[in-house]
Amino acid sequence: MRIFLSAGEPSGDLHAANLAAALAERLPGIELVGFGGERMTAAGVRLLYPLTDLAVMWFGRVILNLHKFLHLGAVAESYFRTQRPAAVVLVDYPGFHWHVAQRAHRYGIPVYYFVPPQLWGWAGWRVKRVRKHFRAVLTALPFEEKWYADRGVRTHYVGHPYFDEIAKQQLDPAFLADQRAKPGEIIALLPGSRTQEVANNFPMMVAAAKRIAAARPGVRFLVASFKEKQAATARGMLAGSGLNAEVHVGRTPEIIELGTACIAVSGSVGLELLCRVKPTVVVYKVGRVLHAVGRQLATCQYMSLVNLLADEPIFPEFPVCTDESAAVAGHVLEWLTDPAERERVVERLRALRATAAVPGAVGRAADFLVSELSAVPPLARRASEGCRLPLAGASG
Repeated sequence: MRIFLSAGEPSGDLHAANLAAALAERLPGIELVGFGGERMTAAGVRLLYPLTDLAVMWFGRVILNLHKFLHLGAVAESYFRTQRPAAVVLVDYPGFHWHVAQRAHRYGIPVYYFVPPQLWGWAGWRVKRVRKHFRAVLTALPFEEKWYADRGVRTHYVGHPYFDEIAKQQLDPAFLADQRAKPGEIIALLPGSRTQEVANNFPMMVAAAKRIAAARPGVRFLVASFKEKQAATARGMLAGSGLNAEVHVGRTPEIIELGTACIAVSGSVGLELLCRVKPTVVVYKVGRVLHAVGRQLATCQYMSLVNLLADEPIFPEFPVCTDESAAVAGHVLEWLTDPAERERVVERLRALRATAAVPGAVGRAADFLVSELSAVPPLARRASEGCRLPLAGASG
């Protein structure tokens, strides 16, 4: 049996790799092929192309790489036509994945979304593509199930796989001890896993850090970088700033754990910040045109996953096109100077964690896919009914 997996971003590569491992446990001898990154390769997936190398966000960069995406679409279609995988499982990354799903659907191959795109956040009309080309969506957030099901999409709530990853994290005790031996409160700076995010957001983080350091001279800053190239960019931006700052690659969990407070780019890292109950200011800086377009298309009140789960603003958030470093620094300084206020945020995070941070999503997703693939007769009729399937042990 063959399953085609595809992930276009670092976080998706992680989730797809964990799903691949879970499927291999349940289906010995399964062949896993697709697009993705290093983690998927390590999990036994044979990559037809390292798609995570093309992790792009905005229209201009997509245009620059359009020829590559067109080529990969043809590669996927050729594979579907000649190898006929039993299923295609896609992780987030709308746009390119729409075209992969369309090609698989053309050959009668069932397509599933694992960690679907946040269509409920903006431009929700795109859900018609999911309804047309996907057999089912394995939803990651509680409110997503109703949103998709209300729009005629067959859904199955499994929870967010990031909680699985957090549950098995092993922090480096030597790194923690070394950092804790140094004087000064630590502020964690998390500029994102994409190079564009670092370029757009880290300058504002540095500006906020300068304001914080001016008010609290003993404070230290730890910067979490996803890869060395981004770390070099961050170090270049810090050069000459006068900040007591260190940049580390591959130390995101430890840096979050060490932080008294954090400044983070919006994204799935918010779920780790929730699990480690860290008061955080969330930022996402883009250009003026994109900011204006985003405001017109946005359909939800918050951008932070923590605030969305809580349905209230636990984390201050700044989806901006201008420098809001003064306001960002103000929130961090409030937590540093008023321990009672910081503790109020921590308690709200603890309460949310108790209800929302439930691991096991990867196993539930794998079980669902195995049941789908073993079902007789095929689920084509039920797929067209837009039904919701309950999952033992999961809500929904």
